[in-house]
Amino acid sequence: MHAAIRYTAARISAAYGRRTICIQLAVPGNLTPVDSRARGCMNITVRTIETRAGLRDFIDVPRRLYSKTPQWVPFLNLDYRKLLRRKHPFFQHADGEFLVAYADGQAVARAMVIHNERYNIQHNRKAAHFYFVDFVDDSRVVDALFSAMSAWALKRQLTELMGPLFMGASLGGGVLIKGFEHTAAMTMMPYNHDYYPKHYERLGFEKSFDLNSLFIDPKTFTLPDRIERMAEHVRERGRMKVVEFSRKSELKRAACKVAALYNPTLADHAENYPLTDAELKQIIRDLLLIARPDLEKIITYDDEVVGYLLGFPDLTPALQKCGGRLTPAALFRLWRTARRPRKLILNGMGILERYQRLGGNALIYSELTRTARNTPAYNFEAAEMVQINEQTDLMLADLKKLGAEIGKVHRVYRRNLSE
Repeated sequence: MHAAIRYTAARISAAYGRRTICIQLAVPGNLTPVDSRARGCMNITVRTIETRAGLRDFIDVPRRLYSKTPQWVPFLNLDYRKLLRRKHPFFQHADGEFLVAYADGQAVARAMVIHNERYNIQHNRKAAHFYFVDFVDDSRVVDALFSAMSAWALKRQLTELMGPLFMGASLGGGVLIKGFEHTAAMTMMPYNHDYYPKHYERLGFEKSFDLNSLFIDPKTFTLPDRIERMAEHVRERGRMKVVEFSRKSELKRAACKVAALYNPTLADHAENYPLTDAELKQIIRDLLLIARPDLEKIITYDDEVVGYLLGFPDLTPALQKCGGRLTPAALFRLWRTARRPRKLILNGMGILERYQRLGGNALIYSELTRTARNTPAYNFEAAEMVQINEQTDLMLADLKKLGAEIGKVHRVYRRNLSE
């Protein structure tokens, strides 16, 4: 279906200032193990995924690249297949392609490149995004992969490459630039080797923005007395309330009201865009699979939902053992880990702006402290808040005052294609 496209060495030298390489966009070949050492091959092939073998290569590249990396957490094969077959609601409004780079028949890199017009309209950009980018530490392989993505974007008259970015929400973005020693927070934020940033910067990518992950020690994470008194006063007035859940059926009934707050509270953030109803429903389904009712809270004002605090049991140990495959044994491990997690993952906290000055901020910080320290049936050893954009400087300052510390930083890069 896709004709082979060859790019001359002169084209690549102009774009990247590198030595002569020949890149070919074609159909997949056979998979062989990833070798992350420098390679002598001077002929790199980048292929779109059109067969089961290509699908397998796309999934297996990171699995083999990180086979000896204890911090890495595999994405679920089931979710990969939904995306690769365009069954995900994201592809109802966006275009995309899945690429695998081969050297001497070995699958050595992969990427998803997408055109998300809803994001571009929201942020007034003409960007192609990339996600699921993994590669061996070889400049020739990286050059080939990004040259193919650039050509895909230019063909659609897009003027910049930006990423890693996908949907925001439950799938975080960015290249890890700090905190390589720490394990990924499930699949909510990606993990990568420490050589990734140097390749982005070598190719002329520059920082667009950073996403922070904050570490919380439940034993020392405390709310100042003044803020706690303010939160208690808000509770006593009775108009603003905290709704808690004991059953997943209750959580399901409230989920749509919480999802309705996503676009008003987060769509204008640099990593997000206005999600469609179908995308919001998909996120609800995904998060409900791992949600524990007693870790989720919503804030109402006169019984109208105006804020939320979403916590999740850290299923990382079980996800690492299952290796991306949901077998009966894997499902049992996930269930057992969810019942007695050692760590709390917080991925979603917000309140409508007009209610923040009515004590909403004090109340949500109070509930954050209670969730991390005093949730019944748990004794969390640690907590991690993910996807905190550096541009939310007031929130970051508040959280640091409470005792949170930045443990990981993910950077979203951008590069003009006209350069």
